[in-house]
Amino acid sequence: MNGIIRFAIQRWQITLVVFLALAALGLSAFFTIPRSVDPHFPSPFISVIANVPGAEPADMETTIAKPIEDVIQGLDGIVKVESRSTDSTAIITGEFSWDGDPEKNYDEIVREVNAIRQNLPSALTRLEFQKSRTTEAAVLQFALVSDTASYRRLEKVAKDLRERLIRVPGVRAARVFALPTPEMRVALDTGRMAQIGIPVTAVTDALRGGGQDLPPGAVQAGEARLNVQAGGAYKSVADVGDEPVRARDGRIVRVKDIASVGWAYEEQPHFARYNGKRAVWVTMTQKDGLNVLDIRNGAVAAANEYRKLLPPDVQLQVAFDQSDDIARKLGQLGRDFGIALGLVLITLLPLGWRASIVVMVSVPLSLAMGVAVLSWSGFTLNQLAISGFIIALGLLVDDSIVVTENIARHLRMGKTREQAAIDGTSQIAVAVIGCTFVLLFAFLPLTMLPEGAGKFTRSLPVAVLGTVAASLLVSLTIVPFLASRLLPREESEHGNRFLQAVNSGIHRFYQPVLHWGLTHPWRAMGVSTLLIVSGFGLVPLIGSSLFPPAETPYFTVQVTASEGTAIPATTRAVLAVEEALKGEPNVTGIASNIGRANPRIFYNQVNNDQRSNIGEVLVTLKAWDKPGSPEMVERLRAKLAKVPDAQFVVKIFQNGPPIDAPIQLRIIGPELDVLKRLAAETEAVMRTVPGTRDVRNPVAVDTPRLNLGLDSDKAALLGVAPGAPRRALRLALAGETAGRFRDVEGDSYNVVVRLPLAERHSISVLDDIYLPGNQSAVPLREIATPYLDSAPPRINRSRQSRVVYVDAQVLDGYLIAKVNDAVVQAVQGQVKMPEGYRLEVGGEAETAAKSFGGLGPIIALAVFGILAVLVIEFGRFRETLVVAGVIPLGLFGGLVALFLTGNSLSYTAVIGFVALIGIEIKNSLLLVDFTTQLREAGRPLREAIEEAGEVRFLPVLLTSVTAIGGLLPLALSGSGLYSPLAWVIIGGLVSSTVLSRVVTPVMYLLIVQGDKAVTATVD
Repeated sequence: MNGIIRFAIQRWQITLVVFLALAALGLSAFFTIPRSVDPHFPSPFISVIANVPGAEPADMETTIAKPIEDVIQGLDGIVKVESRSTDSTAIITGEFSWDGDPEKNYDEIVREVNAIRQNLPSALTRLEFQKSRTTEAAVLQFALVSDTASYRRLEKVAKDLRERLIRVPGVRAARVFALPTPEMRVALDTGRMAQIGIPVTAVTDALRGGGQDLPPGAVQAGEARLNVQAGGAYKSVADVGDEPVRARDGRIVRVKDIASVGWAYEEQPHFARYNGKRAVWVTMTQKDGLNVLDIRNGAVAAANEYRKLLPPDVQLQVAFDQSDDIARKLGQLGRDFGIALGLVLITLLPLGWRASIVVMVSVPLSLAMGVAVLSWSGFTLNQLAISGFIIALGLLVDDSIVVTENIARHLRMGKTREQAAIDGTSQIAVAVIGCTFVLLFAFLPLTMLPEGAGKFTRSLPVAVLGTVAASLLVSLTIVPFLASRLLPREESEHGNRFLQAVNSGIHRFYQPVLHWGLTHPWRAMGVSTLLIVSGFGLVPLIGSSLFPPAETPYFTVQVTASEGTAIPATTRAVLAVEEALKGEPNVTGIASNIGRANPRIFYNQVNNDQRSNIGEVLVTLKAWDKPGSPEMVERLRAKLAKVPDAQFVVKIFQNGPPIDAPIQLRIIGPELDVLKRLAAETEAVMRTVPGTRDVRNPVAVDTPRLNLGLDSDKAALLGVAPGAPRRALRLALAGETAGRFRDVEGDSYNVVVRLPLAERHSISVLDDIYLPGNQSAVPLREIATPYLDSAPPRINRSRQSRVVYVDAQVLDGYLIAKVNDAVVQAVQGQVKMPEGYRLEVGGEAETAAKSFGGLGPIIALAVFGILAVLVIEFGRFRETLVVAGVIPLGLFGGLVALFLTGNSLSYTAVIGFVALIGIEIKNSLLLVDFTTQLREAGRPLREAIEEAGEVRFLPVLLTSVTAIGGLLPLALSGSGLYSPLAWVIIGGLVSSTVLSRVVTPVMYLLIVQGDKAVTATVD
C-alpha cells in the first residue's frame, strides 16, 4: 500500500492523467444516462386477454380461463396463475419468479396458449398477450378533442398522429383509445328474409365462403407462370352486396336484396372526454434504456408540427406528460444536492480552506465515477439513484477527511509536505480501507433484495457503492498528492481558529465525560443499555408500512356503477366526478373514461377491465403540494360520497410493487353462492373497523340478465334445429364475422353480419329475430318466454381455485399495518369459514411479508461481511467485538428519529438501518484502530484509550457531521420515499457519534484489559 501511495505522490503526472480520464468517462455517462422518475426494471407478470362478445363470466371461466390456466401452470418458473372472468372478457395472469427471464417467459406463454387456440371457442374475437414492463406506462397521452367531428374523421386524424409518433426515435409503441372499431356491416332485413324463407345464418355462410382470403396458387402456360385469381377479400361495398345467397326458380337472391351494406362501427365499449369535451386518446410508450426526456421532446415536436394540419374543429392537447413529474422531482433532488454540497463545505471549515479544497476535489471525481458505474450497470438516473448520490455525498468525503486531517497532523509535527503526505496516508491507509470495505459490505447486500421491492430500490445501493468505492481510490491517490502541494508548509501546532474551537470543546466537554466513563465502566454501560432498550420500546408505537404514496401531480378516481348499468348511466356517474372537480384551482386537466380505465400512466398500475358499469377519471394538477393537495382530495371524497348509484374510489399512486388495495382479504372455495355469502359477511365486518374506507366487494350484487326461456320441445316441433336459436341470437345481437374487406390502401376490416344497430340494441330487437324452421322462418317470440334473472358479475380464480377479493382503503392518519391487523382479527372472530373454504390476507400485508421476509438473510449477510472485514483488519475477535458494539447505539437513534418525525418503519427505513450499520462501524473502527496502534507503540491501556479518544474525535465528528449535512436536505424534503431513510441515518449517526465516544472506549477497556497476547506484544 505504501508503494502505491508513494507512486501517486511522486509520479503525479500519471495520477492526474488517469483521474482526468476517469472524470471524462463520468461526465460522458452523466450526459448520456437515461433519465426517469422511477427505476426501470423487468416485471415477471404476463397477461393473456381474451374477448368473446356476449359471453357470461361463467362461460368465460369454463371455456377460456381454465384451459389457459392449465397450460400456464405447467410452465417452468411459474409462481402463481390468476384469472378474472367478467362479461365478455377473461384476463389470465401468470406470475413468474423475479429471478427469471421475462422475455423467455413471454415467449413460452405465447407458444403454449397458441398451441391450444383451436380448442378455444370459435367466437373468440381477441387473444392478446401483454408484458408488464415498467416502461409500458405512457410517456405522453394526447387528447384529440372535438364535439362535432365524426368518429370516422377522428379515426383518420388519430392514425396519422400515431404514425408520426412511431417515427420518433426511442418510441416503442403508440396506441389509440376510445375509438369505435370500424366494420363493413351487413344489416339484415329480417322481415324480408322471413317472407322469402331465408334464415339469417345463410347470409353469413354465403359471405364466409365468398370472402375467403386464400390465394389458390399458380399455373404454367408455356413459358409463363400465372398466378390464379379467384376472388378473395372483398374490395368494394358493391362486391359484398352482390354476393349470392340463394338461387331458386332461376332467380338469384343477393345480399343487397335482404340487407343494407355499408360502413359502420361496432358497439362502442369505451368513451372518453377531456375537460368536458368528447375526445380520443393517443398514447406513446418508450423503449427500455433510453432518455425519456429526449423521447418526449421529439414526440411533442412531432405533435406540434401535426397540429398545424388539423381541421379547425379538432384540437390536439396534451392530457398527460410524464416528463413534468420527472423534471420536477429531478429538479428538487438537484436542489437538495446543491444544499447538501454547501452544508458539507461548511462542515470542513475546521480543516482550513486549503485542506477543504483538497477534500472537496474528491466530490466531483467520486461522483463522476459513480455515475459511470450506474450507467454501465444499466440503470437510469432516477429519484432513488439521485438519493443514493446524496447519501454518498456525506460519505465519500469521509476517507478524504481522515487522510487530509492525518496529513495535516503530521505537518504540525514539523515534517515536509511530501513526507507528511506519505507518512500520514500510510499510517491511516489500513484503517481507511477497512472503513470503506465495512461501508461497502453494508450496502452490497442491498443490491440483492428480493421481489419487486428489491428491483425498485436497487439503483440506490449501486449509486452508493460506485461512488464510495471511487472515493477510496481518490483518497489514497489524488488526495495525498494534492495535500503534498496545497497544504501549508508550516501550520500552527493547534490549527486554525475553527479547529482550535473544536479541539477546545473536545478538551472541555468530552475528556471529562470519557474519564468518568473509564473510571466507572459498568455504570456507563448500564446507562447506555437502558437508553437502547427504551429505544426499542418505541417500535410498536412507530408501526410499519411498505412504500409511501408517490406524491405525483396526478391521481385517479375509479367509478363503479351498479352491476348491469349501461354506458349512459355510467356516463352520468363520471360527469358527477367532473362536476365535483369544478372550481379546484390546482386542477389543470380532467381526462374521463367511460367503459374502461384510463390508459396506463404509472409503472405499477395495470387495469385491463372493460365493462359498461366502470369508468375512471385521471386528474392532473399543477403540483402535488402539502397540505393543499391532500385537503383537496378529502373535499372530493366528501362530495362524491353524496352521489348515489355508484361507488367512487380516489386513488393516489403509490411507489413500490403493484398492490390492488392496502387492505385485502381473499376468500377461497369452490361454490360461488357460498363465496358470495362469506364475502358479504366479511364486507360488513370490515366496514366496522376504524380506519377503513371505500370497502369494495365485487360480488355483492349479481348482474341482471334476460333469460329467454326457450321451449326446446316447441322449437323441435316447428323444425328449429338444436343450437340454431343460440347462433341466430349471437349473429343478430353481437354480430358474426363473415369475411374480410380490404381497401385500396391495404387496410383490412371485418365484414360483420348483424341486425341494424344505431349505437346499441334495445330489447325490442328480439322481435326481429327469426329462426330457420321446417316450412318457413320461425319468429323467436314463438318459442321464447323471456324473464329476468341474475348471474355473478365476475369469477376470480387463484392457483386454479375460485376466490373472492374484499378490499378497502385506509383513512389518512391510520397506519396500514395496524388497520390490517384489526381487520384480520375482526373477520377471523366473526366470520366462520365452512369446511373447504379458507381466508387469506393479501394487499400490502402480503407484499410486505414477501419483501421484508427477504431482509433477514440480507441483514445477516451485511453483518457477517462487516465482521469478516473487521477480523481481517484486527486479526482477533476482541477488537472486532468492540467495534461491532456500536451497532445498537445507532439503531436507538434511528428509532427515535422515526418516532419524532412521525415516519413509520417502512421498506426504505429498513434499508437506512442496514446502511447505518456500516456507517457507524466505520467511525468506531477509526478509534479502535488508533488505540491498538498506540498500545503496540508501548502506551499503557488507559492512556492509549484516552489519547485515541481525543485524537480521533475530530475526524469522527467531521465525518459524521458531513454525512448528516449531506442527508439533511433529503430528510427535510418531506418525501415519504427517502425521508425515512435519511432520518434513520441522521438519528443513528447522532446517537452513535455521541454515545460511542464513551461506550466504545469503555467496551475496549472491559474486553481488552488483561489480554495476555497484547501485553506480550507491548512488552
